[in-house]
Amino acid sequence: MYDAIVIGGGPAGLQAALTLGRMHRRVLLLDSGEYRNATVEHAHNLLTNDGRDPAELRALARAELREYTTVEVRQDAVESVSGTAGDFSVTTAHGTERARRLILATGVRDELPPVPGLAEQWGRRVAQCPFCHGHEFAGEVIGVAVAGEHAEMIERMLRPVGSAVVLVPPAELAAVHTVDDGLELERTDGTREHVAGLFISPTPHQRAPFAAQLGCGILPSGGVEIDGFGRTTVPGVYAAGDMAHTSAMPGPLVSLAAAIAAGQVAAAAVVRELIAD
Repeated sequence: MYDAIVIGGGPAGLQAALTLGRMHRRVLLLDSGEYRNATVEHAHNLLTNDGRDPAELRALARAELREYTTVEVRQDAVESVSGTAGDFSVTTAHGTERARRLILATGVRDELPPVPGLAEQWGRRVAQCPFCHGHEFAGEVIGVAVAGEHAEMIERMLRPVGSAVVLVPPAELAAVHTVDDGLELERTDGTREHVAGLFISPTPHQRAPFAAQLGCGILPSGGVEIDGFGRTTVPGVYAAGDMAHTSAMPGPLVSLAAAIAAGQVAAAAVVRELIAD
């Protein structure tokens, strides 16, 4: 019986495991090896690690976790979860483990608009977050193909960064072509616009079904509902990272720093709850 099982080996899960390990709690981290930022070559807006490869960040974190004897990390995909506070069961292809508490840090997957050429540049010259990827296009022309009210907001965010910002309604974007110095945005009327990078708004979906299996509340955004301590609506189950947010927020704050902070908060809350038990 582990004190906690953490499902997900991204920044939120890794930080949760570290926090629990530092309090000498017996914790198992299960990592499927699938990551939202798998195509990203350089992570940004993370203090002391701005520009580092996300894969390197994960490797460094795992090396740090090896120093804590109560922390176990396995590269293993979870198949199902069940149980209640004090006795949860987590099943993989290699067997079933039990824990008193669960921390879900499985993240989301992004559904890109069905535009040819977008997927090939996703996480490189095509991105979602101006805070994470905007500066890399400084002084160049930046494209924005975002639907609804957020288009103008992102355009205004990027004005101080680029030499110009071009708004392309998603319905008018027919294809994205990679060229030597950027992208060629092909409109439905056949005209083309050259940009250094393009910002879009993919549709996020829960990467794993475990929150639903456990009966956790889901917000209109599709995110798992949590309180300020990372507690879901199901006793003993916590969630952290971009899969979850509080009802006071329209959606999660999508960044490495925010995910790390959420993982730490959830793990600290688990420790407090275990003491209360």
